[in-house]
Amino acid sequence: MAKKRAAESDEVKLKKKIAAKLTNHSNPEGAATLRSLRKRLKREQRKRRALAQRKKQAAGSKGAAATPASA
Repeated sequence: MAKKRAAESDEVKLKKKIAAKLTNHSNPEGAATLRSLRKRLKREQRKRRALAQRKKQAAGSKGAAATPASA
């Protein structure tokens, strides 16, 4: 059996964690935990964008017409 995917992506979870830390912290810019959460979020965003770019490249000219513009 295949693994079940989480209901929400890691990116969404990280955004929620960051928002929670920002509301509960007096100096949000200096917090090491907040900085590491932001790094993880950026890493997830890079992964997602790289995957989209690879798929677009692999599809070639036929993929450009097949993919919606709002993606």
